[in-house]
Amino acid sequence: MTRVEFTPNLRRHVSCEPCDAAGATVREALEEAFRRNPGLREFVLDEQGALRKHMNVFVDGEMVRDRERLGDPAGREIYVIQALSGG
Repeated sequence: MTRVEFTPNLRRHVSCEPCDAAGATVREALEEAFRRNPGLREFVLDEQGALRKHMNVFVDGEMVRDRERLGDPAGREIYVIQALSGG
């Protein structure tokens, strides 16, 4: 099982409590979290299913490499954050 957590910033916009999810890849674990919190998907993924530009996902403290397919191994903890940008 992988613990999937979301930043407080995301939780302000959509219900996304931390959860334990089964899955060998980041995609599989996130899909389970999306099933539990249906409105969350549109905040995290774009229309093609890739990670949105201003989102980051960390697995056990390391940023995922595969932002398109999210095929990185799920690990023990997945942390989804909204990246800050601006100027």
